[in-house]
Amino acid sequence: MSNHRVASRYAKSILDLSIEKGQLEGVFEDFKNLAAMGKATRELGNALANPVLGSDKKLKVLKALFAKAASPLTLSFFEIVSRKNRESILLDVAREFVAQYNLHKSIQVAEVISSSALTASQRTQLIALVKQISGMKEVQLEEKINPELIGGFVLNVNDRQLDESISSKLNALRVQFAQNHYEKQF
Repeated sequence: MSNHRVASRYAKSILDLSIEKGQLEGVFEDFKNLAAMGKATRELGNALANPVLGSDKKLKVLKALFAKAASPLTLSFFEIVSRKNRESILLDVAREFVAQYNLHKSIQVAEVISSSALTASQRTQLIALVKQISGMKEVQLEEKINPELIGGFVLNVNDRQLDESISSKLNALRVQFAQNHYEKQF
């Protein structure tokens, strides 16, 4: 079974259990932090996937990272995963848990890349557009700035991309001008 399927099943299980126990928000914060740590530091993922390190040492690392503010449900989940020697998929479980939480709460995460910072009116227009595309009730925009776009924006929603940047339009014009429509083709 692929890591994604396994991670999805573990994430669904902990999501259902946290809803049942009334600890959804606390567990969500823990898994969001774990996903952020995994994204920020590659060493955490390498340590969890390292077959030389024992499960007990990996569990100690996780408990040290989450000892202060973690939900007891999250810590017991880490212990179960550790007993099954599945620590290598924990970062995938964290990412999948965040995705399933967003789906459960009807939250759409979208990425917008622009040449400069967005104004409030641009932000509200983009949020309305993302709501229309996704059908979700709430939108979280992740804003990034790329001056190479010259102007406009690139909006990524799930597997869709809306490219309204000046640089892409210039590239399209460059390709169009490269074709000679007046030369006879043989």
